[in-house]
Amino acid sequence: MKVLIVEDNKELASGISDYLNGEKYISELAYDVETAREKLSLFTYDCILLDIMLPDGNGLELLNFIRQENISSGILIISAKDALDDKVNGLERGADDYVTKPFHLPELHARLRAIYRRKKLDGNNLIVFNEIELNTDTMEATINNSLLDVTRKEFDLLLYFVVNKNRVLSRQAIAAHLWGDYTDNLANFDFVYQHVKNLRKKISAAEGVDYIETVYGLGYKFNTSKT
Repeated sequence: MKVLIVEDNKELASGISDYLNGEKYISELAYDVETAREKLSLFTYDCILLDIMLPDGNGLELLNFIRQENISSGILIISAKDALDDKVNGLERGADDYVTKPFHLPELHARLRAIYRRKKLDGNNLIVFNEIELNTDTMEATINNSLLDVTRKEFDLLLYFVVNKNRVLSRQAIAAHLWGDYTDNLANFDFVYQHVKNLRKKISAAEGVDYIETVYGLGYKFNTSKT
C-alpha cells in the first residue's frame, strides 16, 4: 500500500512513516497543504492520512480538493481529541474514517487496512481471479492452489495488476506506486522490466496463464481476455 502522510508535526509524521515502512508500506510525507496538493497532483496513493490543522490551511480544504479532482484514495483523518466538528465535517465531505490523537500505531495500521479493503478490494482480504489467489493479510499468492514463491515487491506488483485489470500501466506509474515518488527523477525504469519479467516467469512456471502483456511504448496491461 502507498500512503501519503499529511501532518505538520514532523516527529509524529516520521514516527508514523517509520512504522508503516516497517510494515512494508510505501509512505511519503507532506507537512503542509501546498506540498500535499502538489504530491496529489503528480502521484497516486492508496490512502491519505490527513491532519486537520496545518500551517498553511485547513485539512478540510485539502479534502475538498481531493474530491473535486476525483482522487480515489482512501482518507483517514487525524484529529485532535476534542475536535468533534472536524471529524463530522470530514466524514460529511468524503473521508472514510478518523483516528483521534494520541493513538496507537497498530490501531492506525488496522484502520488503514480496513479502508484499503473497502475502497480497493470490495471489503475482502482475499482477491481471486481465475487461478490466481492473493491474500493481502498473509501476503501470499497462489496459482492453481499452489503457493507462488514471490518477493514482497512481486506480490505487490501482481496485486497492482489484478486491481487494475485491463488498464495500461506505464513503467513510471508502476515504479511510483511500488517504490515511491523518488523514482520521478530516474533516467529510466529498466528495473520495472526486470520485476515484471521475473513475475511472469514464476507465474508461467506454476502453469498459470500469463495475463501480463507488454504494451509497446506505453507499459503493461493485465489482459483478462487471455486464457
